Amino acid sequence: MVVVDTGAMEAGDLDRDPLRQLDVWLSAASAAGDPMPEAMCLATTGLGGQPSVRYVLLRGRDDGIVFFTDYGSDKATDLGENPRAAAVFHWYVPVHRQVRLMGVVAKTSAEESDRYWATRPPGSRRSAVVSSQSSVVGSRQELEAAVAALGETVPTRPARWGGFRIVPSALEFWQEGTDRLHDRFRYLREGDGWRVDRLSP
Repeated sequence: MVVVDTGAMEAGDLDRDPLRQLDVWLSAASAAGDPMPEAMCLATTGLGGQPSVRYVLLRGRDDGIVFFTDYGSDKATDLGENPRAAAVFHWYVPVHRQVRLMGVVAKTSAEESDRYWATRPPGSRRSAVVSSQSSVVGSRQELEAAVAALGETVPTRPARWGGFRIVPSALEFWQEGTDRLHDRFRYLREGDGWRVDRLSP
């Protein structure tokens, strides 16, 4: 793996809209050969306050970032109790970079979930239908048998499966620097815009 050193980063190098800047870095990682640049580590907490973290895939970007899951999953239960989350993207190519974000979370509309569901491969749809994510299952064979029972059916989206949108109130862009003198820029939402501050590494 070859990591490109682009030198120091300045505020003027960044888009004034952090979500557009996220698009730039995602595209750069993809073009440089990252196998899954859309993977993000999602952190949630429920009413008990116990943090929980896992990887999910970014599947949409508008005024927030969108991912999809089973609404019966542990992450969805947490978000039902505490609709706030944090997420991190991390890449080594073309530059060692990280983006952190945090904000409020809400479910996507049924129509949006249906549109994404229709883009999934038939096998993925069948697996999602038979798997109640995070629930106890007796064996893998039970899951495989349930999928096999569907045959070549391409099921419609179950009501328990859909999307969430994180609308960030803060994002931080980090880029590795020489001798650990890293560049960090934080965007904080202010009214209809964003304030950008350089942070000490």
